[in-house]
Amino acid sequence: MVQSLKTLTKVVISMFEPKLLAHTRDGVLSLAFNRPAKLNAIDNELALALLEALNAAGTDATIRAIRIRGEGRSFCAGRDISAAPTERDLELVQGVAQALVRCPKPVVAQVHGWTVGAGLEWMLAADIVVAAESTRFKLPEASIGVFVTGGITATLTASVGLAQAKALVLLGEVFSAQEALAWGMICKVVSDELLEETGWRTASTLAALAPTVAAQFKLVFNRLGLAMFDRAIEEENRAQRLLAQDDGFIP
Repeated sequence: MVQSLKTLTKVVISMFEPKLLAHTRDGVLSLAFNRPAKLNAIDNELALALLEALNAAGTDATIRAIRIRGEGRSFCAGRDISAAPTERDLELVQGVAQALVRCPKPVVAQVHGWTVGAGLEWMLAADIVVAAESTRFKLPEASIGVFVTGGITATLTASVGLAQAKALVLLGEVFSAQEALAWGMICKVVSDELLEETGWRTASTLAALAPTVAAQFKLVFNRLGLAMFDRAIEEENRAQRLLAQDDGFIP
């Protein structure tokens, strides 16, 4: 009976915990996915909270850099597949990726554990990625019959090249942080113990830049290096809807 009450209490408390944690210090907005029991799998509430936070940060002069991380054992296990995907899921996942790319503030993705699917796609929409040695990446969409999102058809290709990008999304194999580093997908790998310090220090370094300097570097690099990003979002949406229509997912 006592154990049952403890379990019930934990469930009730978790229902009222925010799915996105946010705090600001020294000009850095830290945003943490907070669904650790689900390995931070993305549902609409989490995606909407992140989208709103990114949009607000873009116009807040007190915020000069953004850090995104995950609570618990993983950065993000991708979309929560406990329910079939809907048009709203697609809209929010794509909206977050667009907000990450378009936000004038530099964004650091601090990843560890499983970084999968839409979580990996959001990571690639950030400006700088630091990863723990334990990080394991995977793009399982092809194997489950849905299309990739997050503009990854542009961001992944820009990072690793066309041949490697197609292999990663079609084969869906697990790969390590060291492999991601070697392919140019992330910028640094550190021990799990040093990840928090490294992520914070990286974001703090970006926050110390003059805001107009940081914004212009991000704008020009993305305008040239990700020139096809908006087209990628459009094509991903088209492919996603086509596959979903065949399977009866999205009306």
